[in-house]
Amino acid sequence: MKINVNDCLKLDAFRGGRVLACADECTRRVRSVSVLDEADLAMGVERNGVGEQMVITHFWTSKDDVEAQKAAVAALGRKGISALVVYLNEKGVTDVSPEVIRTAESVRLPLISIRDDGNTTYSMLIEQVLDKILYGENYSDNILNNSISHLLNFEKHSNFPEALREAAMNNNYQVVLMTEEFNTILTIETRHLVRIEDAVYAARKLDAFNMNGFTRVEIESVVTYWGFINIKDSRYILVIVDNDDEYSASEMGKLAQTIELAIGMWKYTPDRDSRAEFIKSAVRGDISFCHTLLDESGLRGMQFTSCFYIKDTTGDKDAFYEVLDEHRKRTDLGMLLTTESDEIYGIIYVVGGQARGIEAKNACLAMYDDLKALCKEEKIFHITGMETLEACVDGFKMINKTGKFMDKVFPFKRVFSKYEISMVSDCVYMQTGSQMQRRMYLDLLEPFEREVSQNKGRMLIDTLSTFVLDAGMNSNRTADFMNIHNNTVQYRLKKANEILGAEMTANRVIPGLTMALALKRLEEV
Repeated sequence: MKINVNDCLKLDAFRGGRVLACADECTRRVRSVSVLDEADLAMGVERNGVGEQMVITHFWTSKDDVEAQKAAVAALGRKGISALVVYLNEKGVTDVSPEVIRTAESVRLPLISIRDDGNTTYSMLIEQVLDKILYGENYSDNILNNSISHLLNFEKHSNFPEALREAAMNNNYQVVLMTEEFNTILTIETRHLVRIEDAVYAARKLDAFNMNGFTRVEIESVVTYWGFINIKDSRYILVIVDNDDEYSASEMGKLAQTIELAIGMWKYTPDRDSRAEFIKSAVRGDISFCHTLLDESGLRGMQFTSCFYIKDTTGDKDAFYEVLDEHRKRTDLGMLLTTESDEIYGIIYVVGGQARGIEAKNACLAMYDDLKALCKEEKIFHITGMETLEACVDGFKMINKTGKFMDKVFPFKRVFSKYEISMVSDCVYMQTGSQMQRRMYLDLLEPFEREVSQNKGRMLIDTLSTFVLDAGMNSNRTADFMNIHNNTVQYRLKKANEILGAEMTANRVIPGLTMALALKRLEEV
C-alpha cells in the first residue's frame, strides 16, 4: 500500500514519539525501513541513504559526538530518506541536540524521537511499518485478497480475461501478457499510460528480462513490474502496471504468482501469437498463410518496407535488440522479430500504410549501418525499399536461397543488400539450371587460362575478383585486402585488361565481368 510518515506515526510502535523537525514533511511516502548502527557512520549513511526509506538509529557510535550526528542527518536529508527515527536511551543519546534538530530543519528531514523504555524495540517498529506497507489498514482489503476474490469468482465470470479485467479495475493496476518474442496476446488496460513498445524498449535497456522474479522498471514515471510465468509448459512475459505506484515490489510479485495460479485454475489458453506466426510464415515463404493472418495480427494495410536476417549472433543478442529498439523508437516504424538459436529474422513496416518510401528506406539503411558497426563476425542480409507483402516474402526466399553462398562470393563483406543478394541468386540459378548462361559467363574468363600459364592466370583472376567484388574497384583497397603493394595491383590489372581485350571498368563491360567473377568464385567452392 501507499503509506506516508503520518500513517506510521499512528502505529503503536510510535506511541509517545515526538516529531522534532519538519512535521509538515511527514506526508512523505515510506517504502521500506532500515537500521543505521554501523561503527563507521559515513558507511552507515551510504548504506541506508535510500529515497523513501525510513531510517532508525540509536546513534550508539556517535552518542557523544554532536558534529557526527549533524553530518549524518545532513547527508541522509540530501539523499531523500522519508524520516529519521532516533531512539533515546540512558546509555546512549538521552536527548536530541538542538543543533541536530536545526540541521534536520535545514535539509527538510522529518526527525522523530522515541523513548527506548524496553517495550518498543527495533523489530516491533519494523514489523508494524512493513505490515502497514504491505496490508494497509485491513489485511482483508489488500490487493492480493481483492484480486483473488475477483480472479476466482467462477460464478460471476465466464472466462479468465473477464475476471482479470475486474480484478485490475478494482485494484488500480494493468496487465499485459506477451510471448517471449514480445508480441502482445492479452492486454488488460484500466488507464492508458505508456505504449507497450516503449515499455519493452525501456525494459530491455535495463536488462529486466534476464532477472529472476519480478523486476521493477520505471518508464516515463509509470511503474511497471516484469517477469516470466509458465502456461501449459510454455514461458510468457507478464507485465503488471501499478497505475499510481501504490503497491510494493513484494505485493506485485505475489500478485504475479496469484495471476499465474488463476490461469491454471481457469485452464486458460492464450490466443496464438499471430504476429510470430506471421513472420515465421513469411520466412518460410508461405504467402497464403501470411494473408490469412493479416487481420488477426493487425497488419492489414501496412507497407512492408524491409526484411532482414542476421546470421551467427553468437555474441550478446541484447546489443542487437537495443539497436533495433532505438531505431524503432526514433523512426516510429513497426518491427516484427523472431529468433531461432543464433539467428534473428525481422520485418520492418510502415504503420498506417502511408507512402513513406524514401524516408522509410533511408531509416532502415541507417539502422543496418548501426548494426554493421556493432557486428564482429555476424552477417546481415536485407532486402530494403519495397512496399508489398509479396515482395517481403520473395525477399526472404532470396535470402534463404543465397545465405550460405554470400560469403563465398563476398568474403570481406558483412552486410548484404538486395543488389548483392540478387546477383548471387542469379549465379546459383545458373549453376543449377541455365547451363548455357553459366558457360557464357565463365567463357569471359577463359583467356586467363589459355593465354597465360595456369598459375599466373589464377593470380590475375584473384586480383581482378578482389578489385571488382571486394574493393569497389579501388586499387589501394585491393592492395590492402591482398597484402601486396599497390604497384603490383596496377601491373596485374593492366595485364588483365590486355587479356580481356577491353577496358574492365567500362560501363558495358563491368556488369558481365562482375557476374563472371562471382560465378567463378562459386564454381571454386
